[in-house]
Amino acid sequence: MQDIGKFEVLTESESHARTGRLHTAHGEVETPIFMPVGTKATVKAMLPEELIENGAQIILGNTYHLHLRPGDELIKEMGGLHKFMNWGKPILTDSGGFQVFSLSQLNNITEEGVTFKSHIDGTSYFISPEKSMEIQMNLGSDIIMAFDECLKYPATEDEIRKSSAMTYRWLNRCKEAMTRKESLLFGIVQGGLEYKTRMESLEQICSVDLPGFALGGFSVGEPIELMHKVVKEVGHEMPKHKPRYLMGVGTPLDLILCVDAGIDMFDCVMPTRVARNGTLYTWQGKISIKRAEYKKDPSPLDPECECYTCKNYSKAYLRHLFQMGEITGSRLNTIHNLHFYLKVMEKARAAINEGRWEEYRDDCIRRFS
Repeated sequence: MQDIGKFEVLTESESHARTGRLHTAHGEVETPIFMPVGTKATVKAMLPEELIENGAQIILGNTYHLHLRPGDELIKEMGGLHKFMNWGKPILTDSGGFQVFSLSQLNNITEEGVTFKSHIDGTSYFISPEKSMEIQMNLGSDIIMAFDECLKYPATEDEIRKSSAMTYRWLNRCKEAMTRKESLLFGIVQGGLEYKTRMESLEQICSVDLPGFALGGFSVGEPIELMHKVVKEVGHEMPKHKPRYLMGVGTPLDLILCVDAGIDMFDCVMPTRVARNGTLYTWQGKISIKRAEYKKDPSPLDPECECYTCKNYSKAYLRHLFQMGEITGSRLNTIHNLHFYLKVMEKARAAINEGRWEEYRDDCIRRFS
């Protein structure tokens, strides 16, 4: 228990890429790492054993969705989220802020918190910083995210500054309400898409003594080049000896460019969501398995991949499953995409540790662009 929250920077490249090790109550996490998203207490189409086989070290759950269904009190009664979903490794839970602001019909945002209507049935709910902490502590999360305000894009400088200031005040309330010693509270840096306002928020949020920090407010409709630019500018400015988490990003290319900017942790629904739509990431680039050219293709999806799907099935079979709407197709596609994302990160850790990060980075950029 004495090591919970400890983060060790193991190796740094000549750029800002680095490897590290984060200690949590449910084990160590080697970084940089991609975290599969299990929004509703499951990573869609995947069993926990399959996640582990494919290299998952830590997964996500979501405060908003789990609070609405089945309820965080019920999950607490069932022994916590780890036991409820049969996952023995670390879990990070998003505070629910992004979903409250993106999915819900908002009633009112005040200093106290947010009143909103459920996207499911219109029932009114209220989440404050304290309530978000209560829900996440009921879930038994290893990493708890602070409750923040997620602004739309674009926003005015005045809107950004007001929102960032409230996010900072809410963070202090989160810290005061967070009493579960086994959980680590991460603060979320907002500040929009300009360097000046982003750095102002970073200085505010990182002035609070916490085990880790995240960059939020990306993937909200901004041009992808702007996201890359801002992360490159501010990523390495985050506290050096704390884990750095970029929320909700993105493609394999995004991961490589942002590891190069000094980011340690990533999550995104993309690999699981697009897998169900027939889009697959490979070392030769992105492909759409629904295309007619694969109808009689006996080759594996990716000759450089060693996942269960690539070792056992052809493109022709995967296309057939997709065309028929078979659930097996969604499962096999998801296994591949998650294996691929996790392997990109595993190879990144090896390249950084072995002093060949720049070579690996440039090869990935060539392949994924």
